[in-house]
Amino acid sequence: MKIFNTFFMGGFECADHVNRSGDRINLLKETQHDVRVVEDYEALAEIGIKTVREGICWSEVETSPGVFDFSEVYNRMQAAEEFGIQQIWDLIHFGYPDGIYPTHPHFCDRFTALCYAFANFYDDNSQQELYVVPINEISFLSWHSGDVRGTVPFAVNNGWDIKYHLCKAAISGIQALKAVDPNCVIILVEPLIKIHGNANENPDHLQELNDHQFQAMDIIAGRMCPELGGHEDFLDILGFNYYWNCQWQVNDAPLEWPDVMNLRTPLSDLLQMAYDRYQKPIFLSETGHIGSGRVEWIEEIIAECHIARNNGVDLNGVCIYPVTDRPDWDNLSSYSNCGIWDLDENKNRIPHPEYIEAIEKAQPQFKNSNKVLDFVMNFFKN
Repeated sequence: MKIFNTFFMGGFECADHVNRSGDRINLLKETQHDVRVVEDYEALAEIGIKTVREGICWSEVETSPGVFDFSEVYNRMQAAEEFGIQQIWDLIHFGYPDGIYPTHPHFCDRFTALCYAFANFYDDNSQQELYVVPINEISFLSWHSGDVRGTVPFAVNNGWDIKYHLCKAAISGIQALKAVDPNCVIILVEPLIKIHGNANENPDHLQELNDHQFQAMDIIAGRMCPELGGHEDFLDILGFNYYWNCQWQVNDAPLEWPDVMNLRTPLSDLLQMAYDRYQKPIFLSETGHIGSGRVEWIEEIIAECHIARNNGVDLNGVCIYPVTDRPDWDNLSSYSNCGIWDLDENKNRIPHPEYIEAIEKAQPQFKNSNKVLDFVMNFFKN
């Protein structure tokens, strides 16, 4: 069954957390996607992309505890209707309202209330099926905020505690979303990583380190910490984010890309590993690169996706992230040149022609792949 409008998707940067300097950022506003959404959706539609990842920015929509204003979100929903765009909504993309954080006594209740409010708002204002990521990249967020002081609560040696409470909130939030809309589609998104050992590395320890990437999904599935109420039914679709720096040595030294030394594990093998673990529909929920490497990167990703699908992985899409270039979280004047469209000083969208050409060239290879897979599955059933 086809679950996304198009195999290739676009993701809009929507982080709204407090950065290392203690300043609230909002990249939805910094990139002006909030006010240029029509322009952005029209541009995506013109290159054949009709599915996007968006974020509501919790710190913006909850104007005071328990009071929500989704008017800006509604504007993006209206633009999606105009251009036939399917939206996937992140409820937490690293940011929370001022004064709370995952281990705060009120955090879970506040997030659950947000889920109820958003599901009801969406049900009243959209004809589209609700696709929602309750909390984006729990594993990364728990490390970033709980181990390296990247955002609130700016902790160290506290990553597991943050992860536990984020999973607790996610489970409660999913229950709230399903209570309002039993047919809403829950998507869990986590980084896809590979830690490589040296010749003297204990293989069991190395496997344990690599398995940490699946803890959040395992908890929400009820495979770990069953006291939190997780369940396999909470895993509808699984998204995995993959960038060049998702593979590194056990001593934290990154593995370079391009991989001239052939040290990296092929992406197709990592996708196979994730799919075998959960047997759920999956997709690459974020991928992309910077500068001139964007084209070579996406061509490699496309080739690896073909291999994974040919090996039986139920891979349903690739989300190119971000659609428009974005600034560094801790230095808003520094841009990465990583978008399908880069930004000038006035935030005008500057297309990257070779990147767009590579994306358009790949689209026909995947356009009818869902229908072919359905046919084959039905053939063997009969």
